[in-house]
Amino acid sequence: MVGFKPADVPPTNCIKVVGAGTAACVADLVTFPLDTTKVRLQIQGESKSVNSVTSPKYKGVFGTMVTIVKTEGAKSLYNGLVAGLQRQMSFASVRIGLYDSVKQFYTNGSDTITIGSRLLAGCTTGGMAVIMAQPTDVVKVRFQAQLNLTGVNKRYSGTIDAYRKIAKEEGLSGLWKGTLPNIVRNSVVNCSELVTYDLIKDALIKYNLMTGLCRPSCAWGRGMW
Repeated sequence: MVGFKPADVPPTNCIKVVGAGTAACVADLVTFPLDTTKVRLQIQGESKSVNSVTSPKYKGVFGTMVTIVKTEGAKSLYNGLVAGLQRQMSFASVRIGLYDSVKQFYTNGSDTITIGSRLLAGCTTGGMAVIMAQPTDVVKVRFQAQLNLTGVNKRYSGTIDAYRKIAKEEGLSGLWKGTLPNIVRNSVVNCSELVTYDLIKDALIKYNLMTGLCRPSCAWGRGMW
């Protein structure tokens, strides 16, 4: 590290992984009600009633959020938050935090990084992240879909209970339901997001477009961040 200023020292893989997971958790805390709203809208119409209690009707994003709050309480917007945070720590930390290292692996440490290598890295970390985090995603969605209405028996009493019941009733494979389409989806998303970010970041650094604006972050940008 001789000759490097503190701001010029590239972040370690550990810092990248923890930083990516933590940032994703913060984002999840802010956007979780919208995610719950999305799930409710997606499953609407799957069944006309639950335990003989008519399910509420949802109309639009804002309307769905208002209906959930009125019928189930504001807390229901955060159903499955624990599993959601578990998902982000295991998903984003791999998908984003390991991207730069995997990219270097595909280029054998070369200074010349092709778009092909970036795409391969995006697909690899996207697929790895899904395989690792799929159980947490399944539990999160099950909680978000669960109604908190009077007269409706809750299937899962807690996050650990959900993992246990799914594994017991559906087998361990039940925790990995939807893995293949999720791998395909997230590989495409990862390539689109991270490769685009990577190319823009390299252009900013190459042509000194951000010089003087945020000098300390330039060294951070030499890595994934």
